[in-house]
Amino acid sequence: MTTLPTILVADDDRSIRTVLTQALGRAGYQVRATSSAATLWRWVEDGEGDVIITDVIMPDENGLDLIPRIRRIRPELPVIVMSAQSTLTTAVQATQRGAFEYLPKPFDLADLLAVVDRALKQPVSLSAQAKAAAPAEEETLPLIGRSPAMQEIYRIIARLTTTDLTVMINGESGAGKELVARALHDYGRRRSGPFVAINMAAIPRELIESELFGHERGAFTGATNRHVGRFEQASGGTLFLDEIGDMPPEAQTRLLRVLQEGEYTTVGGRQPIRANARIIAATHRDLRALIRSGQFREDLFYRLNVVPIRLPPLRERPDDIPVLAQHFLNKAQAEGLPAKSIDPAAMAMLSAYRWPGNVRELENLIRRLAALVPQPVITEEIVAQELADYSVAEEPAAIATASGDDTDNMTTVVERHIARLLASIRESGEEGVLYERALAELERPLIRMTLAETRGNQIRAAALLGLNRNTLRKKIREHGIGVQRRVG
Repeated sequence: MTTLPTILVADDDRSIRTVLTQALGRAGYQVRATSSAATLWRWVEDGEGDVIITDVIMPDENGLDLIPRIRRIRPELPVIVMSAQSTLTTAVQATQRGAFEYLPKPFDLADLLAVVDRALKQPVSLSAQAKAAAPAEEETLPLIGRSPAMQEIYRIIARLTTTDLTVMINGESGAGKELVARALHDYGRRRSGPFVAINMAAIPRELIESELFGHERGAFTGATNRHVGRFEQASGGTLFLDEIGDMPPEAQTRLLRVLQEGEYTTVGGRQPIRANARIIAATHRDLRALIRSGQFREDLFYRLNVVPIRLPPLRERPDDIPVLAQHFLNKAQAEGLPAKSIDPAAMAMLSAYRWPGNVRELENLIRRLAALVPQPVITEEIVAQELADYSVAEEPAAIATASGDDTDNMTTVVERHIARLLASIRESGEEGVLYERALAELERPLIRMTLAETRGNQIRAAALLGLNRNTLRKKIREHGIGVQRRVG
């Protein structure tokens, strides 16, 4: 008779233990659950369990501190960490200490069961042994968010902390590409070295090679002294090449040689210099389109695109807007500005706005409000006045009520967005998803904004939309707008 795998569950929340025990039992596993880290450790010492699922915060010990001890005596035992502290620091610490997977609360039961199944089927990598602790216990960078999209970014960063793989970050301006690059450096094994950034779009084309590789005295007119380039400055650390799509062809050729040969020469120099910097590149442009038009080298693209990271724009993760807004208010207060809060209606308006300038635009707005608004509470009227004609709460209404040629404006907006979707799908190689993605991206903001208009009154929102209440509830669940059935 085949013995069923045993899952050890440790969480101080009785309701979570009950839900996990029932779900894992229905999936065909034996389950032992406890609220104590000490009991979990005793089970591990006794050789029990095929997979561990543990919370981070427990009454007698931090779950993360258990992982290295478990790895020492039973390195083959996968440990799945779950935590309500859904931060980059927690994800990195879990990975560095040897966790098989990290799941932020709240999570779907289906996701947990899939991770358990994978843990039982795949051998645990022994390379993820306990490393040095992350550079700080507190999150110091505004790389913040609990949305599924940001949690995936955290997991990718955590998995890359022990490597020097070249990374390509793609995202719109203001989305936080440099923050991701800084996190990769600060939590990586080169964190004791320098982090050097260069923006290709901000430097005259004729000076880029000199800025990157340096130049010798007399290399060209005006070169009166030797100049140290960014590659040399970044030795032992990380070189961040921002807006790589704006790099001129001649500099692309020299960069490709560095990536292929691991060495470079200064402008006007003859002695090869060994490159010793991890490369992280970023762009807001479609590099594949630039390759097709002959503006970017295909071989360089593949050298840079070893690990691609897509950083979602803020409009794709509106659930992160409240926590980001509060973070920027806290930051402004720490800098000496008066304490402020945002009322719920104003926060709903902020969440409905499309933020073409992304996180940078949100930060600028919050800092401006913190500095200029005299009263302690930022109201809906204040936010509406600040967003003015750019508020998406007003723009769709203006388009919808327009007549004549104005009707074409909405068609143009939709066509432009579909063009961006098509470009994204071409790059990812996905097929059969365009219709669903386009429909979802139109439907989700429509329902969110209608609910904001009705202050969350679903009966009124259904009436405005012309939908049956049950249909509206179904769509709220499908688009993740309302409360989903989640654990935690």
